[in-house]
Amino acid sequence: MNFRSKRKSACDVYINDPIDTDREGNQLTLLDIMSEEEDIVGKIDLQMKARQLREYIDSCLDSREQTIIALRYGLDNRRPLTQREVAKQLGISRSYVSRIEKRAVGILRDHFEADGHGE
Repeated sequence: MNFRSKRKSACDVYINDPIDTDREGNQLTLLDIMSEEEDIVGKIDLQMKARQLREYIDSCLDSREQTIIALRYGLDNRRPLTQREVAKQLGISRSYVSRIEKRAVGILRDHFEADGHGE
């Protein structure tokens, strides 16, 4: 019975077991290979910028610009649409969608940069 138990777990690999060595001869484990550097500060910064951008969309754009930006970029958990799909949905030309989108993105960029968020 003990033999079966040992045989069953003979191929188990633990996350902290050494699996190789690096160039300097240090042991590498699965944890070393699988670990992901989390940039918590970067994530928080991105969330803050996304929240601010959403506020600009809601406060600085007219309703048609808001609609086009939301449809084009898939806001509110929607699938991003092409200019052609947006144009068809709104009953306007693709080139008009392009012009409105370009103007709206410019307005958002200007507000974002004016508040010191631009890079």
